[in-house]
Amino acid sequence: MSSSESGMARILSRIFPSMPNFYRLIDEQCDLAVQAIDVFVRYMEDGDPEKAMQVRELEKKCDELKARNNDILNKAFSTPMDREDIYRAIVSIDHIVNYAKTTVREMEVLQVMPDRHMLEMAKLLQEGASALQRGFAKLSTDPVAGEADAQLARKAERRTEKVYRRALAELFDVDDLVRTLDEGAPGASSKTMLRVIDIFKHRELYRHMSNGADRLAHAGDNLHDIIVKIA
Repeated sequence: MSSSESGMARILSRIFPSMPNFYRLIDEQCDLAVQAIDVFVRYMEDGDPEKAMQVRELEKKCDELKARNNDILNKAFSTPMDREDIYRAIVSIDHIVNYAKTTVREMEVLQVMPDRHMLEMAKLLQEGASALQRGFAKLSTDPVAGEADAQLARKAERRTEKVYRRALAELFDVDDLVRTLDEGAPGASSKTMLRVIDIFKHRELYRHMSNGADRLAHAGDNLHDIIVKIA
């Protein structure tokens, strides 16, 4: 390359800077989100405080990565897809991890240990996050193939809703409470009150995890929208 050509290339690079690899940036965010949800599932298996701390630390890293990616997006001269779609993808993936972190935090504050319903919902969240990871990774090479992964993410949300309703039905089965009160055993009223408080604690956590699955569905919708536009 001649000196004049090299000089022109430098001038053009200043006027039209190279486009960041947004596919890679989104993939990095998905990878970190899956890592966080994997730890979240392990926490739901045993309630280990160390794993709870790891979830919080990974959520913080996800926030930092989201901020970095949004800053790159704001400064980018051009993008390979609609800017708003990139922004929604970045934010929706981060929201999934946010809900995992706040679920852990609420469990600590309310002093509630994981149960089988929470574990089942966490595993579905894990399945959905992994599907998103695969789907977004296909955008740069075979976006159409990513549609199946978007569908899997949304399916995970629907399956979570079924677990949520089943958990509520079991939680609010008050026959045992009524029997305890009818028996009039010593301390029955106090035990019943504690049980009622426990019911509402668990209901709050189930609802929170259900809302986290909603974020999963939104991310799946965002993946679908991108595929429709670029495929």
